Amino acid sequence: MLELYWICLISGVLFALVTIIFGDILGDIFGGFFDSLSMDHLDFLQPMVLVGAITIFGGSGIMLYQYTPLEPFPAAIVSLMISIAISFLVYFSYVKPMKNSENSTGFSIKDLVGKIGEVSVPIPVGGYGEVVVKVGAGNTNQIAANLDQVEIPTGVRVVVGEVKDGVLYVFRYEI
Repeated sequence: MLELYWICLISGVLFALVTIIFGDILGDIFGGFFDSLSMDHLDFLQPMVLVGAITIFGGSGIMLYQYTPLEPFPAAIVSLMISIAISFLVYFSYVKPMKNSENSTGFSIKDLVGKIGEVSVPIPVGGYGEVVVKVGAGNTNQIAANLDQVEIPTGVRVVVGEVKDGVLYVFRYEI
């Protein structure tokens, strides 16, 4: 049984070292393969949790086997319970909060239709100006033209009516 514990511990440590040193390279090489095996709906099967559990099982098994009077089978059960408990702790204190905090600042310009913005550079009749539109946690400045064919001065609130060729076509926002 001691050999199994050592194999688990050494495998986990080697996996961590290989991931730290070659993680990006291996991710690029095997990315397409692992994307096809997507397990996004099984968050608890993250490599950090699984390999961590195996490593903890090995380490705690070695310690229980060498430093306690427990028989091999009860030591394996206790080691398994320790690894499961610590894996739950890692999952709920690190993996899940990190997954929930992932945000992207990317957006599609088509998503701006219907959004309210403010003119930052006046929009002349038949010409282009600029509007600031709130997107997510930030703002974006976009080239804008007028749908109503009237001049819109700086500071006026507008609504994005449509998007054509990367230009926002706006009209005055009236309450």
